[in-house]
Amino acid sequence: MARKASLTRRTEETNISVSLDLDGRGVFEGTSGLGFLDHMLRLWAAHGLFDLALTVQGDLEVDAHHTVEDLGLCLGRAWKQALGEGRGIRRYGQALLPMDEALVLVAVDLSGRPFLAYDVPVGVPRLGALDAELVPEFLRAFVREAGLTLHLRKLAGENGHHLVEAVFKGLGQALRQAASLDPRLEGVPSTKGTLGW
Repeated sequence: MARKASLTRRTEETNISVSLDLDGRGVFEGTSGLGFLDHMLRLWAAHGLFDLALTVQGDLEVDAHHTVEDLGLCLGRAWKQALGEGRGIRRYGQALLPMDEALVLVAVDLSGRPFLAYDVPVGVPRLGALDAELVPEFLRAFVREAGLTLHLRKLAGENGHHLVEAVFKGLGQALRQAASLDPRLEGVPSTKGTLGW
């Protein structure tokens, strides 16, 4: 069973197409128009072994908020579609990700219940051309549409780039673990018989 999804979302503010393969080789193609975000998505794909291709047109002349949030929504929706009912998945994943002096804890539950706990203060207003406050906005949008619970916590670190890099690498690792298939599981990994509300 191929765990892939492709979708397009068009509004007055953005026009975004995303293709995602959960069982890929870690290949990232395309650009969001924001170099730092592209760097983070490339790391996410590489560490999750997800293939991600995107095309993005956003109103960056206004600011990056619409583009970043809408891309998070699209990626989350693609994740949910590619995962399907979640039959045979491990469901939970975690990573303790060091990046030089930075150390970030990442824990995910593919529960069908969206929740983000983000405690990774970076101490700088911008990361390249990206406002640092847009990192949790991207993740909140992703979590909402993907229907997953995500906890992120800074344990150590001062460098904002290193901290956010640890977030995206760790998220790739944790999601790969949670979405991996366990041959002993036949149905969904829930005593309720379904993931979600």
